Amino acid sequence: MPRWRALPDELDPQVREFASQLRRLVDRSGLSVAAVADRTGYSKTSWERYLNGRLLAPKRAIVTLAEVTGTNPVHLTTMWELAERAWSRSEMRHDMTMEAIRISQARAALGEFGPTATKNGKNGSAGGGSRTAARPSGGGATGVAGPAGVAPTVPPQGQAPLADSLPYGGAREQGFRPGERAGGGVPHADGAGAHAGGGSGPAGQPVTGGGSPDRQRRKRRLAMFLAGVVGALVVIAAALYLTDAGKGEAEDNAKPEATPTSSAPELPAGVQCSGKDCTGKDPEAMGCGGEFARTTDSVLVGQSKIEVRYSKTCGAAWARITQAAPGDEVRIQQAGTTGAQKGTVNADLDAYTPMVAVTKASEAKACATLKAGQKGCTQ
Repeated sequence: MPRWRALPDELDPQVREFASQLRRLVDRSGLSVAAVADRTGYSKTSWERYLNGRLLAPKRAIVTLAEVTGTNPVHLTTMWELAERAWSRSEMRHDMTMEAIRISQARAALGEFGPTATKNGKNGSAGGGSRTAARPSGGGATGVAGPAGVAPTVPPQGQAPLADSLPYGGAREQGFRPGERAGGGVPHADGAGAHAGGGSGPAGQPVTGGGSPDRQRRKRRLAMFLAGVVGALVVIAAALYLTDAGKGEAEDNAKPEATPTSSAPELPAGVQCSGKDCTGKDPEAMGCGGEFARTTDSVLVGQSKIEVRYSKTCGAAWARITQAAPGDEVRIQQAGTTGAQKGTVNADLDAYTPMVAVTKASEAKACATLKAGQKGCTQ
């Protein structure tokens, strides 16, 4: 009986129950993992991952396992669908957690480019302290800030030039917005930096602070909005990907499009060799087993069964021995040749050989030599 590893503690309960059911089916069938792999067409490594809960088996593999073990595929498929939804939810939670971390990091990085704090730790809010009214260069007089809520006063030394007459940007560099005069300003739309008292300008309008913090604030808000939009799009894309993940399995078995200019034979998806290219290679790893192989001849040697397995798709054959003992040997060779491929039984109590290239099944001959001394071959 196979010795299973403990399933991961963090595994979802539905996935854990499904993996346990697969293990029970394999145990009742009396097959080793290697035999299950050979009869279903999926590699031994893949089945070890499926049975140990490290990977969710595709639906096609589950249906094939049900056929091999004589199990009703309807009930097994229902359990697979529940496990598949639980698996998808776990992946979605992981993706959303990672995305939230990335968004937080982006926002923290964008915050480094915000407005620089003043010495008092404030950012020019209303009533937060006194300001000095900026003047364009060449005005000659410097305004003196009054108490909080009172407009600054300016010594009477000629009228300052209109900010409107300066190029846009130049007025802001001097601490004005377009349309402001020295000593009297127009309050900003959000009221940030404006003083409440009467001003010394012609209309008694209050003086406002510089415009650069507002611009930086708008830039920061825009950057945060864009980061949120990008994060939402990434989450939506991940959800669509997980929803369509199961559809790709059926496409794996589709034949590739014909290439009229190529002389190489077309092979089904997953099959990696044909003819002489298969000689000496593992039929399971090359995709020649499962639905692409059949038993064409067999013989009993003692209690062990020797089979010739032939794949017309790959143009190759190999030998398999089951119900054997550790140390028993099986080999395959093409009729009329001396070269043979061999396999030795280990603790799984079965084994198969690498492939030999044949044009038809009758060219292959399988033989076995048991550790007890018995020998035998197929016809």
